[in-house]
Amino acid sequence: MKILDRYIIKTMAFYTLAVMLIWVGVYSFFSFLNEVNEIGQANYTISEAMIYISLKLPDVVSGHSSVVILLGTLLALGHLAGTSQLIVIRSSGISIMNITKIVLKTALVFIVISTLIGEFLAPVTNQAAKNSRAQAFGHNILSKNQQGFWVKDKQSIVHVGKNFDGHLFSDVMLINLKNDKTLVSVGQTDNALFDGENLMLEKIDLYQIDQSEGQKFNNFNVDQLTQYKVPVAFDQEFVSSLRKKPGELPTWDLYNQINFLMQNGLASDPFEVELYKRLVKPFTLIAMIIFSMLFIFGSLRDASLGKKIFLGVALSLFFELFSRIGGVLSLRFDYNHFLVASTPTLIVLVFVYILLKRKSAQ
Repeated sequence: MKILDRYIIKTMAFYTLAVMLIWVGVYSFFSFLNEVNEIGQANYTISEAMIYISLKLPDVVSGHSSVVILLGTLLALGHLAGTSQLIVIRSSGISIMNITKIVLKTALVFIVISTLIGEFLAPVTNQAAKNSRAQAFGHNILSKNQQGFWVKDKQSIVHVGKNFDGHLFSDVMLINLKNDKTLVSVGQTDNALFDGENLMLEKIDLYQIDQSEGQKFNNFNVDQLTQYKVPVAFDQEFVSSLRKKPGELPTWDLYNQINFLMQNGLASDPFEVELYKRLVKPFTLIAMIIFSMLFIFGSLRDASLGKKIFLGVALSLFFELFSRIGGVLSLRFDYNHFLVASTPTLIVLVFVYILLKRKSAQ
């Protein structure tokens, strides 16, 4: 690695981490203010509130990584431009395109790190934060996570191997009992739907157990049913806690949920929009960085460099906002979700690359 590469990477890392620390600090401060009204209830103390906020930080880091990386990159380049270091670099024969490549490679490393945090660390810490807060308030934790839990309702016991949103379940086992706790039947199915009052099990293998008086062994009858409805009354707070928005799911779970919904003929549009938005996110950030760099390299001697950097950040953030609005519009008007998510980014990316290429050739 060249000395220049290491220097630019070190400068970008310093400013990006500084922006992240400030961003996290502001979030923690306002989150603590939001929790002040809850402190003192049951066993929820200041330390419990601090633990809850701390466990939510990985989700904040991954969720706001694009803005943080953009600001850190531009502040680093602004520092190099403001101290005339970019002029020295340019005069030594390093083109704008070469500088851009170094910047983008460093930004991609930050993107990979934030993605790993969002996919593997944030879901664990988010669940731990919910459990910690619930325990402090004296609520019972019925499930360690959203993927496996047992629920007993009257004479029925239900085990869900995989939950999607509190309504759609997979790998479900149903155990029916008599009033004297004698086993009546056991059913197993791959798909089940909960509508708030009934649990509808589809394509279920139901094993009926018949135990006559005086008999030592039971008789088993297997019924293969297309649908089997069971009235249940799950705790509504528990069911609500199982519902997760598309943005709260890891990408792999998001992909699995889309497949599950499509196989069962159910609407998967919000989850598709979220998935495509995540896939396009690195390219959107690259487009924003290149777009903002056009302002930095506009005039390295211009005294209004700070204003140009601010304008570049504002326009880049407006572009990201426009991309998010596109996802909402695709849901509203039933447009192709992938095209809506990728087309604006692709157009801007090609456009700013051509402009940066021309400026580098000057």
